Amino acid sequence: MDMEQTHPVLGGKAYIYRRPDSQFWQCAAYHKGYNYRISTKETFMHEAIRVAEDWYFDLRGQASVGKLQPPAQKEITFQQVADQFIKEYSVITEGQRSPRWVEGHLGRLRVHILPFLGKLPVSEVTGAKVQEYRVFRMTPKEEKNPNAKDNRPFKNTLPAPKTLHNEIVTLRQVLKTAVRHGWITSVPDLSMPYRLSGKVSHRPWFSPAEYNQLYKATRNNAKTASTKFKWAAEQLHDYVLFMGNTGLRPDEAKNLQHRDIEIVEDAATGERILVIEVRGKRGVGYCKSTAGAVRPYERLLARAKPKKDGQGNDEYPQLSDHVFPGSHVKMFDNLLDREGLKNDRDGKARTSYSLRHTYICMRLLEGADIYQVAKNCRTSVEMIEKHYAAHLKNTLDAAAINVKRTGYSLAKNN
Repeated sequence: MDMEQTHPVLGGKAYIYRRPDSQFWQCAAYHKGYNYRISTKETFMHEAIRVAEDWYFDLRGQASVGKLQPPAQKEITFQQVADQFIKEYSVITEGQRSPRWVEGHLGRLRVHILPFLGKLPVSEVTGAKVQEYRVFRMTPKEEKNPNAKDNRPFKNTLPAPKTLHNEIVTLRQVLKTAVRHGWITSVPDLSMPYRLSGKVSHRPWFSPAEYNQLYKATRNNAKTASTKFKWAAEQLHDYVLFMGNTGLRPDEAKNLQHRDIEIVEDAATGERILVIEVRGKRGVGYCKSTAGAVRPYERLLARAKPKKDGQGNDEYPQLSDHVFPGSHVKMFDNLLDREGLKNDRDGKARTSYSLRHTYICMRLLEGADIYQVAKNCRTSVEMIEKHYAAHLKNTLDAAAINVKRTGYSLAKNN
């Protein structure tokens, strides 16, 4: 059986080929993700090579001035770019991004983005098309629920702004992959139209009076808890005090082990504090607690976890054990509901993250240096000024604001 004949042109930048059922040579070249080809209309190889060389130089000339149109039927699709992104992203970010974050990108692509954009050529994924996608996602849909006995529709819920934002982030990452591979020249404008500057609001926290109410409630809860929940209630009480005096993020506290904590006497204040090696989303950092964290930690260190079956010796914490094994979310939420502390005055729900916000606000209220607070909390001064300091009256210097100069007082006219 005759085979297709091929021959490189210009050192392999292009090539000519002839199929067994044709007398004419074809020429082809690959440029920025697209395979261009024409017929040379020549039967002799040397003539076909000359035509292919002229055609290739003309092709590059059109590309250099931006007049080269990609062959629509051969253009790579958004689905193919997404497949390339998935292959690259999971390898390149190994150890730098959590598996859950990577899975989030995959899930958003599979469930929402690819069904809407997957079949389109990647060059057609424009800012206007992305706006269509936003409108599609924000439009209520009535779909039948196949699992319901009476064929009721699914619950009509629209995505939260943060959810839609994350989907656009994933979409942008895919388009950046297409740019890197030369499949498109640039990422289109994906910004949200018709949108004013977003309101900067403060993070939900516990005021000094509310925090005092909270830890008294957890202490009373620990005293009155049944034997079954005694250990968990005591852990929750110390968790609230520990978090409110260290400013750790919940994920940092979850990763915390006893070998990461050292009780030291601070030379500057003469108080006993905790020096903590923190491992979280910002890598490894350090934190120095207030004196109020020492006693709760000593209780945590001395508290044995009872056996579930009631048999055998209780287990005391070891250096490699986590400081807060298990989860306190349900008990903490129930206690907030009982105390009327679940939502702040703006209706924002408080969580365990609010204890970190409380720590930062307390330090600022007491006059701590904002740079040192940011450094101790492994965040930036800009983040603290944006989300915390803006609503704290103690951060305003009345002496600097109420400057009085002779002859400029407004009161003289009254």
